[in-house]
Amino acid sequence: MRDVGPDSQHLVAAVHRGEAAALDALLRRHLPDLLVFVRAKSGPRLRAMESCSDLVQTVCREALQSVEGYEWRGEGSFRRWLFTLAMNKLRNRADYHAAERRDAGRIVAGSDAVDATPGGFGPSQHAIAGEVNAKFEQALDRLDEDQREVILMARVIGMSHAEIAAELGIAEGAVRTRLSRALARLATRMAAG
Repeated sequence: MRDVGPDSQHLVAAVHRGEAAALDALLRRHLPDLLVFVRAKSGPRLRAMESCSDLVQTVCREALQSVEGYEWRGEGSFRRWLFTLAMNKLRNRADYHAAERRDAGRIVAGSDAVDATPGGFGPSQHAIAGEVNAKFEQALDRLDEDQREVILMARVIGMSHAEIAAELGIAEGAVRTRLSRALARLATRMAAG
């Protein structure tokens, strides 16, 4: 989890006062992790049909529309709220494509690989970042769902072991074990290519 700084509570209060710039600042802090989360949770089929950047943009738009109902409960609560919006959007889009029986093979989606990289990189750095993103996605896609989930909760959303244990209904020690094994398997899969 990225350091969100001590002023997130003040930003949320400013958002509730109607200061649009405050929500923009709050969303920008979480944008890189949100893109990683959306790319990882969307899976290969949805990624073939929709741009992850577009999905993240619609999540941010929904956050703008529904932030008035959000109540501050700590640094992690905003992230969980935002990632829940993203998960709901992914489910809705997957259901939409399943209902319409759309063919992913016919659709060529734009590449999002460079979207997660900061500006100022040259073409070769963008290409390398794209390759790393692709390897990460492929390796993550090949993990079991419970392994993928614990990695996303711990490393992308930034949940503590105790929070993950409560969410999954397992012991905190089991979370540590599952995370350790999942990260080892992810590293093995990435190395294998």
